Amino acid sequence: MKFAIAIPQFYADGEFDPEAFRAYFARAEELGFDSAWTQESMLGAAPQFGPIEAMTYAAACTERMRLGCVVFVSTLHSPVHLAKSLSSLDHLSGGRLDVGVGLGGNPRVYPAFGISAERRAARFTESIRVMKQLWTEPRVTFRGDFWQLDSASMEPKPLQKPHPPIWFGAHHPDALRRAIELGDAFMGAGSLATSGFADEVKLLRGMLEDAGRDPAGFPVGKRVYIAVDRDRARAGQRLAEWFGAFYGRPEMAEQVSVWGDTQACVDGLAAVVAAGARVLLLNPVFDDAEHLERFAADIVPKLSA
Repeated sequence: MKFAIAIPQFYADGEFDPEAFRAYFARAEELGFDSAWTQESMLGAAPQFGPIEAMTYAAACTERMRLGCVVFVSTLHSPVHLAKSLSSLDHLSGGRLDVGVGLGGNPRVYPAFGISAERRAARFTESIRVMKQLWTEPRVTFRGDFWQLDSASMEPKPLQKPHPPIWFGAHHPDALRRAIELGDAFMGAGSLATSGFADEVKLLRGMLEDAGRDPAGFPVGKRVYIAVDRDRARAGQRLAEWFGAFYGRPEMAEQVSVWGDTQACVDGLAAVVAAGARVLLLNPVFDDAEHLERFAADIVPKLSA
Protein backbone atom coordinates (compact mmCIF):
# COMPACT_ATOMS: atom_id res chain seq x y z
CA MET A 1 0.00 0.00 0.00
CA LYS A 2 1.04 3.54 -0.77
CA PHE A 3 -0.50 6.57 0.85
CA ALA A 4 -0.89 9.83 -1.02
CA ILE A 5 -2.33 13.20 -0.11
CA ALA A 6 -4.04 15.96 -2.02
CA ILE A 7 -2.11 19.13 -2.80
CA PRO A 8 -4.05 22.07 -1.35
CA GLN A 9 -5.46 24.04 -4.30
CA PHE A 10 -8.51 25.89 -3.02
CA TYR A 11 -7.80 29.46 -2.01
CA ALA A 12 -9.98 32.55 -2.27
CA ASP A 13 -8.42 35.82 -3.44
CA GLY A 14 -5.57 36.79 -1.13
CA GLU A 15 -5.97 33.68 1.03
CA PHE A 16 -2.87 31.72 -0.05
CA ASP A 17 -0.25 31.45 2.70
CA PRO A 18 3.15 30.47 1.24
CA GLU A 19 4.64 29.69 4.64
CA ALA A 20 1.77 27.36 5.56
CA PHE A 21 2.02 25.66 2.16
CA ARG A 22 5.73 25.02 2.63
CA ALA A 23 5.17 23.77 6.18
CA TYR A 24 2.46 21.39 4.96
CA PHE A 25 4.83 19.72 2.54
CA ALA A 26 7.74 19.63 4.95
CA ARG A 27 5.51 17.81 7.40
CA ALA A 28 4.07 15.49 4.74
CA GLU A 29 7.56 14.34 3.78
CA GLU A 30 8.52 13.95 7.43
CA LEU A 31 5.46 11.76 7.98
CA GLY A 32 6.38 9.54 5.03
CA PHE A 33 3.60 10.11 2.51
CA ASP A 34 4.52 8.70 -0.88
CA SER A 35 3.00 11.25 -3.25
CA ALA A 36 0.83 14.35 -3.54
CA TRP A 37 -1.74 15.08 -6.24
CA THR A 38 -3.66 17.93 -7.78
CA GLN A 39 -6.77 17.92 -9.92
CA GLU A 40 -7.84 20.14 -12.81
CA SER A 41 -10.98 22.21 -13.23
CA MET A 42 -10.43 25.19 -15.51
CA LEU A 43 -13.87 26.76 -15.08
CA GLY A 44 -16.11 26.89 -12.04
CA ALA A 45 -17.04 28.97 -9.04
CA ALA A 46 -14.73 27.10 -6.65
CA PRO A 47 -11.45 29.07 -6.18
CA GLN A 48 -9.01 26.43 -7.42
CA PHE A 49 -5.36 26.98 -8.39
CA GLY A 50 -4.14 25.43 -11.64
CA PRO A 51 -2.53 22.01 -11.27
CA ILE A 52 0.79 22.70 -13.02
CA GLU A 53 1.34 25.85 -10.99
CA ALA A 54 0.46 24.11 -7.71
CA MET A 55 2.70 21.13 -8.54
CA THR A 56 5.58 23.38 -9.51
CA TYR A 57 5.38 25.23 -6.19
CA ALA A 58 5.11 21.88 -4.39
CA ALA A 59 8.17 20.59 -6.24
CA ALA A 60 10.20 23.45 -4.82
CA CYS A 61 8.93 22.62 -1.32
CA THR A 62 9.75 18.91 -1.42
CA GLU A 63 12.66 16.57 -2.04
CA ARG A 64 11.24 13.03 -2.07
CA MET A 65 7.50 12.90 -2.67
CA ARG A 66 6.18 12.21 -6.14
CA LEU A 67 3.84 14.84 -7.55
CA GLY A 68 0.95 14.32 -9.92
CA CYS A 69 -2.35 15.46 -11.33
CA VAL A 70 -5.44 13.30 -11.74
CA VAL A 71 -6.56 14.26 -14.15
CA PHE A 72 -5.55 16.74 -16.79
CA VAL A 73 -8.48 17.08 -19.16
CA SER A 74 -5.90 16.80 -21.89
CA THR A 75 -8.30 17.38 -24.80
CA LEU A 76 -8.66 20.98 -23.61
CA HIS A 77 -4.90 21.52 -23.96
CA SER A 78 -2.58 21.76 -26.91
CA PRO A 79 -0.60 18.52 -26.57
CA VAL A 80 2.55 20.38 -27.62
CA HIS A 81 2.18 22.97 -24.87
CA LEU A 82 1.21 20.36 -22.29
CA ALA A 83 4.10 18.05 -23.26
CA LYS A 84 6.54 20.95 -22.90
CA SER A 85 5.19 22.08 -19.52
CA LEU A 86 5.21 18.57 -18.09
CA SER A 87 8.67 17.75 -19.40
CA SER A 88 9.94 20.94 -17.78
CA LEU A 89 8.23 20.09 -14.51
CA ASP A 90 9.72 16.59 -14.56
CA HIS A 91 13.17 18.21 -14.60
CA LEU A 92 12.28 20.85 -12.01
CA SER A 93 11.04 18.11 -9.66
CA GLY A 94 14.03 15.85 -10.19
CA GLY A 95 12.03 13.20 -12.03
CA ARG A 96 9.16 12.95 -9.54
CA LEU A 97 6.24 13.65 -11.87
CA ASP A 98 3.15 11.50 -12.50
CA VAL A 99 0.75 12.54 -15.26
CA GLY A 100 -2.94 11.74 -15.05
CA VAL A 101 -5.15 12.20 -18.10
CA GLY A 102 -8.83 11.85 -18.85
CA LEU A 103 -11.69 13.14 -20.96
CA GLY A 104 -13.43 14.94 -18.12
CA GLY A 105 -17.11 14.69 -17.40
CA ASN A 106 -18.53 17.87 -18.90
CA PRO A 107 -18.40 18.20 -22.70
CA ARG A 108 -20.34 21.47 -22.50
CA VAL A 109 -17.12 23.35 -21.62
CA TYR A 110 -15.42 22.55 -24.93
CA PRO A 111 -16.63 25.67 -26.83
CA ALA A 112 -15.01 27.86 -24.16
CA PHE A 113 -11.68 26.47 -25.34
CA GLY A 114 -12.39 27.03 -29.02
CA ILE A 115 -12.99 23.37 -29.84
CA SER A 116 -15.93 21.08 -30.37
CA ALA A 117 -16.80 18.15 -28.14
CA GLU A 118 -17.47 16.07 -31.24
CA ARG A 119 -15.01 13.19 -31.59
CA ARG A 120 -13.52 14.12 -28.25
CA ALA A 121 -12.40 10.53 -27.61
CA ALA A 122 -10.46 10.55 -30.89
CA ARG A 123 -8.98 13.95 -30.01
CA PHE A 124 -8.00 12.63 -26.60
CA THR A 125 -6.25 9.55 -27.99
CA GLU A 126 -4.42 11.59 -30.60
CA SER A 127 -3.25 14.13 -28.03
CA ILE A 128 -1.70 11.39 -25.87
CA ARG A 129 0.11 9.94 -28.88
CA VAL A 130 1.50 13.37 -29.79
CA MET A 131 2.82 13.93 -26.27
CA LYS A 132 4.42 10.50 -26.04
CA GLN A 133 6.16 10.94 -29.36
CA LEU A 134 7.45 14.40 -28.43
CA TRP A 135 8.77 12.94 -25.17
CA THR A 136 10.55 10.00 -26.78
CA GLU A 137 11.55 10.79 -30.37
CA PRO A 138 14.28 13.21 -31.57
CA ARG A 139 12.04 14.49 -34.36
CA VAL A 140 8.33 13.93 -34.77
CA THR A 141 6.37 13.78 -37.99
CA PHE A 142 2.71 13.28 -37.17
CA ARG A 143 -0.26 13.38 -39.51
CA GLY A 144 -3.40 13.29 -37.40
CA ASP A 145 -6.95 14.49 -37.71
CA PHE A 146 -6.37 17.26 -35.15
CA TRP A 147 -2.62 17.92 -35.07
CA GLN A 148 0.13 17.82 -37.65
CA LEU A 149 3.86 17.99 -36.97
CA ASP A 150 6.62 17.99 -39.57
CA SER A 151 10.02 16.88 -38.27
CA ALA A 152 9.34 18.76 -35.02
CA SER A 153 11.64 18.42 -32.04
CA MET A 154 11.03 19.17 -28.36
CA GLU A 155 13.84 19.42 -25.86
CA PRO A 156 14.58 18.63 -23.16
CA LYS A 157 12.91 15.28 -23.02
CA PRO A 158 11.47 14.33 -19.62
CA LEU A 159 14.02 13.30 -17.03
CA GLN A 160 12.16 10.02 -16.48
CA LYS A 161 12.60 7.57 -19.33
CA PRO A 162 10.84 6.92 -21.56
CA HIS A 163 8.46 9.46 -19.98
CA PRO A 164 6.64 10.11 -16.69
CA PRO A 165 4.11 7.42 -15.74
CA ILE A 166 0.72 8.09 -17.33
CA TRP A 167 -2.25 7.48 -15.06
CA PHE A 168 -5.69 7.26 -16.61
CA GLY A 169 -8.96 8.33 -15.10
CA ALA A 170 -11.79 6.49 -16.83
CA HIS A 171 -15.26 5.00 -16.39
CA HIS A 172 -16.57 3.74 -19.72
CA PRO A 173 -15.27 0.36 -20.94
CA ASP A 174 -13.88 2.04 -24.07
CA ALA A 175 -11.98 4.47 -21.85
CA LEU A 176 -10.60 1.60 -19.79
CA ARG A 177 -9.37 0.00 -23.01
CA ARG A 178 -7.58 3.24 -23.89
CA ALA A 179 -5.98 3.18 -20.44
CA ILE A 180 -4.59 -0.28 -21.11
CA GLU A 181 -3.40 0.66 -24.60
CA LEU A 182 -1.79 4.00 -23.76
CA GLY A 183 -1.38 4.14 -20.00
CA ASP A 184 0.73 2.86 -17.15
CA ALA A 185 -1.70 3.04 -14.21
CA PHE A 186 -5.31 3.80 -13.21
CA MET A 187 -6.73 6.21 -10.63
CA GLY A 188 -10.35 5.90 -9.59
CA ALA A 189 -12.28 9.14 -9.34
CA GLY A 190 -13.11 10.73 -6.02
CA SER A 191 -16.61 11.36 -7.37
CA LEU A 192 -17.28 7.62 -7.59
CA ALA A 193 -18.58 5.46 -4.75
CA THR A 194 -16.50 2.50 -3.58
CA SER A 195 -18.94 0.02 -5.12
CA GLY A 196 -18.58 1.64 -8.53
CA PHE A 197 -14.80 1.66 -8.16
CA ALA A 198 -14.84 -2.06 -7.38
CA ASP A 199 -16.75 -2.71 -10.59
CA GLU A 200 -14.24 -0.66 -12.60
CA VAL A 201 -11.25 -2.48 -11.11
CA LYS A 202 -12.77 -5.87 -11.85
CA LEU A 203 -13.41 -4.87 -15.47
CA LEU A 204 -9.93 -3.33 -15.78
CA ARG A 205 -8.19 -6.45 -14.50
CA GLY A 206 -10.07 -8.65 -16.92
CA MET A 207 -9.14 -6.37 -19.82
CA LEU A 208 -5.49 -6.34 -18.76
CA GLU A 209 -5.41 -10.14 -18.75
CA ASP A 210 -7.11 -10.26 -22.15
CA ALA A 211 -4.48 -7.83 -23.48
CA GLY A 212 -1.63 -9.97 -22.11
CA ARG A 213 -0.68 -7.44 -19.44
CA ASP A 214 -0.05 -8.47 -15.85
CA PRO A 215 -2.57 -6.68 -13.59
CA ALA A 216 0.02 -6.71 -10.81
CA GLY A 217 2.22 -4.45 -12.93
CA PHE A 218 -0.53 -1.89 -13.52
CA PRO A 219 -0.90 0.28 -10.39
CA VAL A 220 -4.43 1.12 -9.26
CA GLY A 221 -5.34 3.93 -6.91
CA LYS A 222 -8.36 5.95 -5.83
CA ARG A 223 -8.96 9.49 -4.69
CA VAL A 224 -11.04 9.43 -1.51
CA TYR A 225 -12.69 12.55 -0.16
CA ILE A 226 -12.39 12.17 3.59
CA ALA A 227 -13.25 14.01 6.79
CA VAL A 228 -12.03 12.70 10.14
CA ASP A 229 -14.17 14.13 12.94
CA ARG A 230 -15.74 12.60 16.03
CA ASP A 231 -18.77 14.77 15.27
CA ARG A 232 -20.05 12.87 12.23
CA ALA A 233 -22.85 15.32 11.53
CA ARG A 234 -20.44 18.25 11.48
CA ALA A 235 -18.08 16.44 9.14
CA GLY A 236 -20.92 15.52 6.81
CA GLN A 237 -22.15 19.10 6.70
CA ARG A 238 -18.72 20.48 5.83
CA LEU A 239 -18.28 17.86 3.11
CA ALA A 240 -21.71 18.70 1.67
CA GLU A 241 -20.82 22.39 1.57
CA TRP A 242 -17.65 21.63 -0.38
CA PHE A 243 -19.36 19.27 -2.81
CA GLY A 244 -22.00 21.90 -3.40
CA ALA A 245 -19.36 24.50 -4.24
CA PHE A 246 -17.14 22.25 -6.39
CA TYR A 247 -19.53 19.80 -8.04
CA GLY A 248 -22.80 21.68 -7.59
CA ARG A 249 -24.20 18.57 -5.91
CA PRO A 250 -24.02 18.59 -2.09
CA GLU A 251 -25.75 15.20 -1.96
CA MET A 252 -22.63 13.61 -3.50
CA ALA A 253 -20.82 13.97 -0.18
CA GLU A 254 -22.86 11.17 1.40
CA GLN A 255 -22.66 9.02 -1.73
CA VAL A 256 -18.89 8.97 -2.28
CA SER A 257 -17.05 10.23 0.83
CA VAL A 258 -15.55 8.59 3.89
CA TRP A 259 -16.22 10.51 7.08
CA GLY A 260 -16.73 10.28 10.83
CA ASP A 261 -14.49 9.19 13.69
CA THR A 262 -11.20 7.38 13.18
CA GLN A 263 -12.67 3.89 13.10
CA ALA A 264 -15.40 4.87 10.64
CA CYS A 265 -12.76 6.31 8.32
CA VAL A 266 -10.49 3.26 8.67
CA ASP A 267 -13.44 1.00 7.83
CA GLY A 268 -14.38 3.12 4.82
CA LEU A 269 -10.83 3.15 3.49
CA ALA A 270 -10.42 -0.58 4.12
CA ALA A 271 -13.38 -1.10 1.79
CA VAL A 272 -11.60 0.92 -0.90
CA VAL A 273 -8.49 -1.24 -0.45
CA ALA A 274 -10.62 -4.39 -0.65
CA ALA A 275 -12.06 -3.05 -3.91
CA GLY A 276 -8.57 -3.01 -5.41
CA ALA A 277 -6.81 0.24 -4.51
CA ARG A 278 -3.09 -0.01 -3.83
CA VAL A 279 -2.64 3.77 -3.74
CA LEU A 280 -4.96 5.69 -1.43
CA LEU A 281 -5.14 9.37 -2.35
CA LEU A 282 -6.49 10.92 0.84
CA ASN A 283 -8.27 14.17 0.00
CA PRO A 284 -9.58 16.28 2.87
CA VAL A 285 -11.58 19.31 1.80
CA PHE A 286 -10.96 21.36 4.93
CA ASP A 287 -8.31 21.58 7.68
CA ASP A 288 -5.58 20.07 5.48
CA ALA A 289 -2.73 20.31 7.99
CA GLU A 290 -4.83 18.86 10.83
CA HIS A 291 -5.95 15.97 8.65
CA LEU A 292 -2.34 15.26 7.68
CA GLU A 293 -1.52 14.59 11.33
CA ARG A 294 -4.61 12.46 11.86
CA PHE A 295 -3.88 10.38 8.78
CA ALA A 296 -0.34 9.66 9.90
CA ALA A 297 -1.15 8.98 13.55
CA ASP A 298 -4.48 7.19 13.38
CA ILE A 299 -5.31 6.04 9.83
CA VAL A 300 -2.17 4.86 8.06
CA PRO A 301 -0.89 2.59 10.87
CA LYS A 302 -4.18 0.69 11.04
CA LEU A 303 -4.39 0.19 7.30
CA SER A 304 -0.72 -0.82 7.11
CA ALA A 305 -0.97 -3.46 9.85
